Amino acid sequence: MSLKLISPAKLNLFLHVTGLRNDGYHLLQTVFQLLDYGDTMQFEQHKDRRILLATDIPGLAQQDNLVYRAALLLQTYSDTPFGADITLEKVLPMGGGLGGGSSNAATTLLALNQLWNTHLSEDELAKLGLQLGADVPVFIRGHSAFAEGIGEKLQAIDIPETYYLVIKPDCEVSTAQIFSHRELTRSTSTITIAAFFEQGGHNDCEVVVRQLYPAVDSALNWLNQYGLARLTGTGACVFLAFDNEAEAQRVFQQLPKEFQGFVARGVNSSPTHRELNSL
Repeated sequence: MSLKLISPAKLNLFLHVTGLRNDGYHLLQTVFQLLDYGDTMQFEQHKDRRILLATDIPGLAQQDNLVYRAALLLQTYSDTPFGADITLEKVLPMGGGLGGGSSNAATTLLALNQLWNTHLSEDELAKLGLQLGADVPVFIRGHSAFAEGIGEKLQAIDIPETYYLVIKPDCEVSTAQIFSHRELTRSTSTITIAAFFEQGGHNDCEVVVRQLYPAVDSALNWLNQYGLARLTGTGACVFLAFDNEAEAQRVFQQLPKEFQGFVARGVNSSPTHRELNSL
């Protein structure tokens, strides 16, 4: 038995840091917008408990890879007798703020829950996913969402399915560095979902990231020629919304050579879930 699934990217349409917990985690408000673009993952069931990740990521040991950790976590939690071969075709950049690693972990939990017939509920999978990272549950739920807490308190919302040009500057941003920076604003007032739809929001990390990473600053300056460009998460990727795909592609064709990028459509329902539900 095997499955082949898209593991989608996300954008943070805004990111407010509203406080700091006693354990050091930052309290956030954000909107996760899922995209119809992402990595491709293939899963093949084994009748023994061997888990093999066939794709190596340079500089990352297999036991530290979120895909391997997700598979092992589900295997241990469910006590399944099965294992799996997992192949990952990576197109989402690391350190880009697109949630690639979290999405891969979530896709692994969703796929193996089906392949191994472990019959865990979405709530159970989301709780497991939270052990791997705060962004994993939104990919488990599979719907664009307004998020609070450390990003795990989710309320599904429907966002206009517009097109985005996403640019990746030639750098990787350290999330830990940004959240530990003394100049990061940590006291933004909370907003409601209605307020987001009326007036949007901003990214509290952007000022610090632009100071520390000139390539991100340069990408935002270039993209701001065409509208209000924004940083996703802690970066490094930046994005701009367009009314239609043709306009997004037109600007994409003018992208300076020092940047990489892609055009994708914002979607409310994850392509991973659409594929699983069609089986």
